Amino acid sequence: MPLRLPLRAVVALAVALTMAFGLPSMSSAQNPAPTPAPAAPEQIAPPTPPAQPGDVFGENTALTAKTIVYVKGSGTWDKALDTITGSLRKIRTYLDKEGIKPDGPAMTIFTATDDTGFDYQAAIPIAAAPKNPPHGDILLGQSPDGQALKFVHRGSYDDLDNTYEAITNYLDDKRLEAKDMFIEEYVTDPVSADAHKLVINVYVLIKPPGTSPG
Repeated sequence: MPLRLPLRAVVALAVALTMAFGLPSMSSAQNPAPTPAPAAPEQIAPPTPPAQPGDVFGENTALTAKTIVYVKGSGTWDKALDTITGSLRKIRTYLDKEGIKPDGPAMTIFTATDDTGFDYQAAIPIAAAPKNPPHGDILLGQSPDGQALKFVHRGSYDDLDNTYEAITNYLDDKRLEAKDMFIEEYVTDPVSADAHKLVINVYVLIKPPGTSPG
């Protein structure tokens, strides 16, 4: 897409070239150059928390299946965190009502993604299947298992875009191919934690070498 400069910027560029190379300019001789408008103050984003000792980036991990209570659905990236936390609240309401304790951090299993949105399963692991299985929107199942790479993200949920870009570059460098599924495991509670200080483990399931596409 061509870069379209405002007219004021074009004029300023012409004046700068004239001063640099000593070329005559009729407009500058007849009219003084307008005073440039003051620049708008730069918006500074909150700093991303640095990696801490023990944080991993690309650690080989063997995932084991866990019994999970989950809600499945779809969402758009611009409202991803609201969609996920809304589903986790539903699950916790069910667990509290049934007196069931979580057996590990909450997670989101992304089963399909594109540029605008995603299909997901927001889940909380439990030790064993309940005597009275959930009904309606709340389901009982198993989390994925298999070979995966673990990456640690610290910061806001929006900053995950940068982490996923780094993960993509890492996979390209290592010539690894990911399955069409990945998992976010929430070390800090996304429902109640500071939105800028989340800690999230990202698990990318990897296809075995020599696996045919699809």
